[in-house]
Amino acid sequence: MRRLSVSFFNTSICLLLIAYCLLATSCSVTKQISKQANAILLNDSAIRTGHIGISIYEPATNKYLYNHNATQYFIPASNTKLFTLYAGMKYLGDSLVGAKVFENSDTLYFEPTGDPTFLHPDFKKHPILKYFSNNNNTITYLIPVKQDFKKYGFGWAWDDQGEAYMAERSTFPLYGNVFTFYLNDNTLRSNPPDRVSKKYFEEPMMALSSKRGNYTITRNESHPIFNFRKSDKRFSYQQIPFPTDRLYHDQLLLLSDTLNISKDKFSMGFNSNITWQKLYSQPTDSLFKPMMHRSDNFFAEQTLLMASNEFIGYMSDEKIIDTLLKTSLSDLPQRPKWVDGSGLSRYNLATPQSFVYLLNKTKNEFGLNRLKNILPTGGTGTLSNYYKKYAGSIFAKTGTLSNNCALSGYLITNKGKLLIFSILNNNYITGAPPVRKAVEKFLVDIIEKY
Repeated sequence: MRRLSVSFFNTSICLLLIAYCLLATSCSVTKQISKQANAILLNDSAIRTGHIGISIYEPATNKYLYNHNATQYFIPASNTKLFTLYAGMKYLGDSLVGAKVFENSDTLYFEPTGDPTFLHPDFKKHPILKYFSNNNNTITYLIPVKQDFKKYGFGWAWDDQGEAYMAERSTFPLYGNVFTFYLNDNTLRSNPPDRVSKKYFEEPMMALSSKRGNYTITRNESHPIFNFRKSDKRFSYQQIPFPTDRLYHDQLLLLSDTLNISKDKFSMGFNSNITWQKLYSQPTDSLFKPMMHRSDNFFAEQTLLMASNEFIGYMSDEKIIDTLLKTSLSDLPQRPKWVDGSGLSRYNLATPQSFVYLLNKTKNEFGLNRLKNILPTGGTGTLSNYYKKYAGSIFAKTGTLSNNCALSGYLITNKGKLLIFSILNNNYITGAPPVRKAVEKFLVDIIEKY
């Protein structure tokens, strides 16, 4: 009995020593990271003109290694897409629902689902287009009876409406909801194809543009009427969103032209309690990857609308955000103010700790390997100029608005430790590059030392 007691005592002492060593090591790491944060970030000449929030978390130990203003709210810019990514992964499955269809003896009825990949040049195969092309029936486009969103998100900058990064949201996107203009043999052309563009442009204006050489194209705010403005640079390529105010008319025009069939074969109506068949378009991750790699705002906005359509039965960015925050994301440590899918709005507000929690939740539900394929790593996507020697050691989402930049994601250190981090910078008065360089130096130091 005495021997057993001594053995138990010795075992307890060993366990206490191990726990003490682990605690001491954790404290040492925390102190080192704190020291690095002070030296590299908090006293950086660019960063200290504004505000910074930092949170670094180790999932294996369930411990925060460092927090600085981690529960304070910041404008996250395109880090907002991490919330949208979670929504898409949660509700869109492995493949995107590209359309819902119903056929009888003479008519093909279809209802759109908000899929942004339809006729988008990023995608080489278009199963929905092929389905339409192989069908000889009259096509009836049924407009969804219930939808609750506007073409622009809450708080978007009105004077960006002509920029490609602010394409309008819609129930039935075509060609990414943008016209692409380019020069071919010194002649201005466009995609959607020239036979469509001629319905929108006057030939004299096109001829005049090819002679001038140095110009940019602008669009009337509410109609697809384009003008040319003098520029210091020679025109070669430009994308401009087309307006969705008359979109149902334009969709039939564009779709009939693309299918090379008479517009008379198309009609429009409203959903009348049809039992639909779902048609699938693209693998879901083939949408998520460019959404995160190039921070595609349009893909993000449509992802949120598609998630809404699948989960609550109609397209509403406000409703799906509210639903997610009350259900799947109700356990976030600080509830964000989340107003759009892309992060274009400065009304979005979130904390570093909430992003860390979201990233950990996303990893646990969908797997780190899948996220590694979706998020850019060093030297790729929006990280193409950063972390070039650390491909495979960082997988993260950038966020940029003027005077605001963010970076949140996963680190794999040289010792094989997985860390989750979020660094949000707001209101600095310099450009973004010096802030990003300081953040890079800080994170690289953590990769190399821990």
